[in-house]
Amino acid sequence: MPQTQQLFETLKHALKAHKRTYADVAGVLQLSEASVKRLFAEKKLSLLRLEQVCQMLDMEISDLVQMMNQRARQITQLTREQEEEIAGDRLLLLVTVCALNRWTMAEMLNYFRITEFEAIRCLARLDRLKIIDLLPGNRIKLRISANFDWLENGPIQQLFRSRLQDDFFDSRFDRQTERLLVVNGMLSRRSNEVLQRKMERLAREFDELNEDDADLALDQRHGVTMVIAMSDWRFGLFADLRR
Repeated sequence: MPQTQQLFETLKHALKAHKRTYADVAGVLQLSEASVKRLFAEKKLSLLRLEQVCQMLDMEISDLVQMMNQRARQITQLTREQEEEIAGDRLLLLVTVCALNRWTMAEMLNYFRITEFEAIRCLARLDRLKIIDLLPGNRIKLRISANFDWLENGPIQQLFRSRLQDDFFDSRFDRQTERLLVVNGMLSRRSNEVLQRKMERLAREFDELNEDDADLALDQRHGVTMVIAMSDWRFGLFADLRR
């Protein structure tokens, strides 16, 4: 991940940790909130403005860089063995998904038919796998980075394809919270690469919004799965008509 992007993600994390908003940043920089949002979206902040924001947080720029380096050491992917262990245990997979989505243990117990002993056992396994730190009071601290991703064609993705994708695409995608877009065309290799970069950017924006909403109450957050896919079209339906 480019360092500029890492720095801005760290700055957003620091703002959230200090319970500061874009409106607070706007006040310090004497800009409109919309202008601040644009600066953060475009990742364009002068050193003077960056220093002003850090001062608002009682930090130096060097403190922000140190925090960025610490976050860079967080886990971005699991090993195949780790994914296999999670994919092979339905209860562990459930607790893993909840933990990655910032659920507390109490929320898991309230929402699912799972005992406290089972939840603690699963969380202890995640702690052993170094995915989380299980803190006193059964509090959960994630050890994964903001750009965490499952292994390409790994156990979790294979589980999705074999058991979950049919259920996912069984939806009519006609509810207000759903959307399905299917487009078809012919692109050059260069245009294909451009589109793939845009897909990666959209996935990062999804992660950022997920991070932004992590502190909201559970009843204000709703599970969302977004699948972004692009593949060569080899005439499928008309394959038998090809010369």
